[in-house]
Amino acid sequence: MQLGGPSTVLRCFIASRLAAPAAQDDIGNRGDRVNRVRKLFQRLKIEHRCGLIAYITCGDGPTIEIIRALEDAGADAIELGVPFSDPIADGPVIQAAAMRALKNGTKISDIFTIARAVRERSEIPLIAFSYLNPVLRHGIETFADDARAAGIDSVLLTDLPAEAAAEVKPAFRKRQLGSIFLLAPTSSDVRIAAVDRASDDFIYYVSTMGVTGARSELDPALLTRLDEVRAQVRKPLAVGFGISKHEHFELLKDRCDAIVVGSAIVRAVADGDAAGAPERAGTVVRGIAGR
Repeated sequence: MQLGGPSTVLRCFIASRLAAPAAQDDIGNRGDRVNRVRKLFQRLKIEHRCGLIAYITCGDGPTIEIIRALEDAGADAIELGVPFSDPIADGPVIQAAAMRALKNGTKISDIFTIARAVRERSEIPLIAFSYLNPVLRHGIETFADDARAAGIDSVLLTDLPAEAAAEVKPAFRKRQLGSIFLLAPTSSDVRIAAVDRASDDFIYYVSTMGVTGARSELDPALLTRLDEVRAQVRKPLAVGFGISKHEHFELLKDRCDAIVVGSAIVRAVADGDAAGAPERAGTVVRGIAGR
């Protein structure tokens, strides 16, 4: 991760603390920590509905306010994207957001600052979404300690295969952090079984081959493939990459446990002034979910 310069995220956090009412309860420091992500999928099953997980790039725009707007719009969980200088799985929208965040001086420690600010007001599940390199540079044990202390529930490392889970899972499990792994349309039955074993809270299914990015149409083979994969796994399944319309949600809601919306939100954040970013992001979630 290319880091450096003054952190704008920390300044935003201090400003939000000064403007916010006193918290009634220190949510992030409770002794009875539970994994909110796992509880979310249990609740979604009981409610017979498909959840919506919203991705944001931390440090790109007023992140804390954007998260609050996403939750108000109906997002069920938030992926906290760690900006990285070589995001090989991401398309141009999220690549540009990562570069803006790094230019703003965003550091990996700012992700924990953001999480702590969210925890002052909210119990929404938080998922740290990163490439492996920033976590290794921060130190796996230190990262796990900081994530738990900040109120983060789970970690998804996009370029860490399930076969290498032993590299990080013990440190995460010790801190009650869930580990999430990816499946792709080309994943073999052996890989599907390995990811099902390694994933704690849910499996992230990549809807199409290629990088992230909003798409006008989903892969025609996606629905059939999802049915095949769901028959082989025990863990909940969330589908991401390319979901940007209410029509996409309608197609997927009966075939997965949650959808993940990323590039559509990140594009909305960048499409105007910073003050309007939270409202624009919330509008995306309401439109896709049909609220």
